[in-house]
Order: sequence, then C-alpha cells, then structure tokens
Amino acid sequence: MELLSANPGAAVFAGATDLIPQIQGGRPEPSLVVDLKRIPETSRIEAHNGVWRVGAAIPAAVLTAHAGLSTTFPGLVEAAGLIGSDQIQGRATLGGNLCNASPAADSVPPLVALGADAIIVGPGGERSAPVSEVVIGPGATSLDQAEFITGFRIPSPSQGSSDAYERFIPRTEMDIAVVGSAARIRVDGDGRCEEASVVLAAVAPTVVEVGAASGILAGRVIPTDSARDPFWDELGEAVVSCCNPIDDKRGTAEFRRRVAQVLARRTVVTAARRARETL
Repeated sequence: MELLSANPGAAVFAGATDLIPQIQGGRPEPSLVVDLKRIPETSRIEAHNGVWRVGAAIPAAVLTAHAGLSTTFPGLVEAAGLIGSDQIQGRATLGGNLCNASPAADSVPPLVALGADAIIVGPGGERSAPVSEVVIGPGATSLDQAEFITGFRIPSPSQGSSDAYERFIPRTEMDIAVVGSAARIRVDGDGRCEEASVVLAAVAPTVVEVGAASGILAGRVIPTDSARDPFWDELGEAVVSCCNPIDDKRGTAEFRRRVAQVLARRTVVTAARRARETL
C-alpha cells in the first residue's frame, strides 16, 4: 500500500493477462507495477461458517480444478474456465477479471448473481463492497488509487440453489463475450422457483441485473424446454429493458438484445435443473 500511495501512476496485477497486452497496445506504461500473488490472502480458498473466501489472485486453472468450488458454484467455475486459452488460464484471476472493468468480463456476472462481496484493502484498512459496486464504467472502478482487492466472500448456496453461466462468442475460444448471462435459482421442495437472479454482460457499460427476474419466475416450475411457456416472453421483455448495448464490429445492438434473451433463458433452465438436483 505504501508503494501505491507513493506512486500515483502505479498499477497492481495478479496475472497481468490484461495489463501486458494493454501496454503493448499503446496504453501509458505504469510508473510501477506491483504483483499481488505473494500476498497469502490473495491465494487462499477457504469455506467457513457458510461463507467461501476465494483469493483474488488464484489462477483460473486452479479454480476450475477445485472440486469444492466446482460443486458449490458451477456457474462461477464455468465462467472462470472461459477466460482465455489454456495458457492464459494459468495466470488469469477473478480479481483481475473484475478490476480490468470490461463490460464483457465472464466471471463478473456470476459473482454478482451469487451476491459476492469484494474484500478491499487500502491505507484505511480493510473494507468490503458488493461486486456489483466495484465497476462503475468501462475500464473504471470505484477503488481508490492505493486500494486493491485481496479476495471475495461468497455465501454458500442453500439447499435447492445453484447457478449457471453462458456466453456467446464468434469463435470457440480466445474471444470476448458478445453477450454473457449468469443465473442463480433457488427452488422449494416441489421444484418451484422461490428466488432468481439473472445478470447480463456486454449489453451495457457495466454488468446489469435483471431486477424483474425473480418476480417473473417466482412460483414457477421452470421446465427443461425454455421455448414453450409464456413467462419466457415476460422474462425476455425484462431482459431487453435492461440492455443498453452498442453496435460494433462484433455485433449490433439489436443482435445483442436478441442473444441476451436466449442466454438468459438457457442459464435459468440450467441453474434451475442444478438447483433441483441439490434437493
């Protein structure tokens, strides 16, 4: 923290899978770079009293190989496993994926859907903030200059709850999400939805939560076929109302709206199926 406070142009990194390409692409080089991986708190995975603590600098390859995380948060682990190639997976981290502040970051929607908090340290000590409040715009976060994230607190899901993540990309790997969707669903003993969270990526300057999703899906037995029940139209309308996408060479705004509806349905179906399997 002293290094960061004394060097306003400094940057922290865990894997540097975004930082190095950005510098090579012509962005101003930081006055100092600080590697977080040797800080013990950034590389631990712990579960205690119903809360998981996942270090911000743990490589994605370690996360995807962790049996406990894969069972407990399958959607988050799916998202972590989509960051880059096999080589990138050995370096890329949840902390870096969040703090790079891309609207298309894969791991951010499931973290938000799961109600995760970021653990932030700085000159004033340690504080926490919902992951949804860390990114405030493309490439911009709410962290102060000398603050950085050491890890995430993620509530353990209750029985009958699970998550899922999907994205659309033009290629099979090594691409950025044109649209991403995460869902967390909790069902009762009869398999009816009690609570739902749907979070979208790459359709607005930051990830966005579909606030109406829980109300639309509550009391429903979510079917395995996502194309037949009328309430999918309601969910689709709610998804579109949350989207504020751009046109670019990778997809038009209208295309993104349509894909967001499809991915939202798919992730809800998958999360609901997984939730029922935990009963």
